[in-house]
Amino acid sequence: MHPHFCRKLCRTSFRSVNRSYPFQMRWFGFGFNAFGQIYGQDQLLEGECFENEQEVKVSSPIECTAQEDRSDCRLKTDCQIRASWSRRASLYLNGDSCVCLSGFVSNDSCGNPVKESRGCKDAIISESYLTLAFSDRLESWDLQKKETSPSWSMEIKTEPEISGTPLNLPLVPGGYIATKTPLYRSLSPHLRAKSLALSSEHAILLSASGTVYTWGLGSHGQLGHGGLTPEEEPRAVEALWGMPMSCVATGGWHSVCISDGGDLYVWGWNESGQLGLPSRGLRKATQQKISQQQEESPCRDASTSTAEEPQEGETHEEVFISIQAFPALLDITPSCEVSTVSCGCRHTAAVTTTGDLYTWGWGDYGQLGHHTLISSDEPQRVELFKEQQMRVVDVVCGAWNTFASVVKEEVAGP
Repeated sequence: MHPHFCRKLCRTSFRSVNRSYPFQMRWFGFGFNAFGQIYGQDQLLEGECFENEQEVKVSSPIECTAQEDRSDCRLKTDCQIRASWSRRASLYLNGDSCVCLSGFVSNDSCGNPVKESRGCKDAIISESYLTLAFSDRLESWDLQKKETSPSWSMEIKTEPEISGTPLNLPLVPGGYIATKTPLYRSLSPHLRAKSLALSSEHAILLSASGTVYTWGLGSHGQLGHGGLTPEEEPRAVEALWGMPMSCVATGGWHSVCISDGGDLYVWGWNESGQLGLPSRGLRKATQQKISQQQEESPCRDASTSTAEEPQEGETHEEVFISIQAFPALLDITPSCEVSTVSCGCRHTAAVTTTGDLYTWGWGDYGQLGHHTLISSDEPQRVELFKEQQMRVVDVVCGAWNTFASVVKEEVAGP
């Protein structure tokens, strides 16, 4: 019997964003890989998962592989990734577009184009459903069943004047696709929704004017209204008024957004340092690991301990934040701006305009990409890409893992 992994409300966030790049992209993944959603799925039998820690926990970026490399999808280089807790969906948009699945899927589906996805324009995946957007319809397929018809579908009647507007899941005409039934939820047209990110408990919407709206449960401050109460309807985040935003993302219990000027704002739960703010819970857990290591190595020199005692005249009064109920500005690095961001269940990843990837938060499965299983409440650059002269152009987080899209950095000649 293979181990059971708790998924407690840690479904990946759905973020509606579409990008295309003139250079050939390569996708790298790190973090939770129990079902081969990053690499090695061809080594597993149907229904099995990896048990070796080195295969389950990928702590350094590795290029994503799957059986799809042997399918007709391999010729299509314009690939986008969608991720859930146990699966990865690769959306190929060049030529005859299609979706290929990796991770917790049947052997006959692994790596092969999902036949129902031929011609789709966008896709999102959860633990229960694969939703496909076509130019004339939407379809949601139940991944727990072998169906011959979609569980839910809707025709799209596109107005001629907006026929060139791309679909942007989970947003759909008149509403959005939720993470659980009922799948279709309506939205007021007055919101003028541009993009939407969903967790299992709350939602964050970006309007065409750059205003941010949130609704859902607020028990961890994830709505950004200053309290912990829920909101049944979209409510503007007043603390961000007057600052147009360009990107939104959400984790299990935290939210983030990027301003037009490239500033990053964070709010919600910070127990694992996922906001990049000082976390008492994380520091305690780190100290426990250090103590355990010292007990296992009694001959270790005490001077190597990372704990510091305050010097004379100094006090240890660092402010720790468990819940940040209002948006807070987070400086990742003072020298550059943030271009895009994504959230896992309890970690965050951001790409800067210089092509660097920074990660922080919960790191027990290696999802921070720093070649360790250590969590961090401080944004740290993933050094491998810089060392390999790679420029990060996009990032997508699953619940417990991270996927980064990179292009080769052009090196100026002599």
